[in-house]
Amino acid sequence: MPRPEVDYDALSGAVSDAYFPHRLTVQRERPGPDATLRAVALGSVRLARIGWGSDVAVESDHPGAWAVNVPRSGVLEARLGERHVLSVDGQATVCPPDVRTSMTHWSADCSILGMRVERDYLDKEVATLVGSSTRAMPQQLDLRGGAGLMWLTLVSSIGAEALRRPELVGDDPVARRLGATLTAALVMACYPEDVDRHSLQPRIVTRVVDALEADPSRQWTASDLAGIAGVGIRRLQQGFREHRGAAPLTVLHEIRLDRVHADLVAGGTTVAAAAHRWGFTHLGRFAAAYRDRFGVSPSQTLRS
Repeated sequence: MPRPEVDYDALSGAVSDAYFPHRLTVQRERPGPDATLRAVALGSVRLARIGWGSDVAVESDHPGAWAVNVPRSGVLEARLGERHVLSVDGQATVCPPDVRTSMTHWSADCSILGMRVERDYLDKEVATLVGSSTRAMPQQLDLRGGAGLMWLTLVSSIGAEALRRPELVGDDPVARRLGATLTAALVMACYPEDVDRHSLQPRIVTRVVDALEADPSRQWTASDLAGIAGVGIRRLQQGFREHRGAAPLTVLHEIRLDRVHADLVAGGTTVAAAAHRWGFTHLGRFAAAYRDRFGVSPSQTLRS
């Protein structure tokens, strides 16, 4: 079956709206994969899957945002200032904001996974994770191992689901958390020697601990907590094991015990009332857990 004819003016306009404004030049139309465009917003981040289906050149100033373009097939050649950058699968071309970038050859079989991140938002993440740094962002990333591979794995898995079901994302809290996770991983990939290698996971863990501290009596589920972290349940549990030495719900249990202990020390309550206030429904199991944590019974604390 012949490939459908592509309206490049319409496709270019759609890419401009979804990703970045640009100037498109079709170099050669030839048989290849169909042209494709899918895009989704995650707060200050946008993800896009773009393929032109023909050899093209693209020029863009990338106004106000960085572009990180990963060819999942084919070849992407670019001119960034004085440097020529050629990227294939396992590499990423990093295009700075408000600077003319010429992608001199985007091959017909090249489909990119692109991440757009607002300049101010990325600056804040760099300041948080790296601190003051005078080193420029790299113009190309190696994604075949280390922090680069971690970012690629994240953006591929999150992107696949988000691009498949764009109705689930946008500018809601979950979408923003997903965008934040991808941005933190990108910073780690760009500054592997400057970022504390434990910085990414504690950010994820801290979001969940903050939520548990804010509302410990809530009947939290593992899915609730993974949604807050913006990662899968397995990855969240791994992060808690590495940095808290316990599962998320175990940490919640400890927070609840600490709140009961504080109430009993302050007085003016009963053991049962304090336990129920902070989410304990079985007084026998609660009393045993309390003794294990504090070395005395709840009633001894109340009397002291």
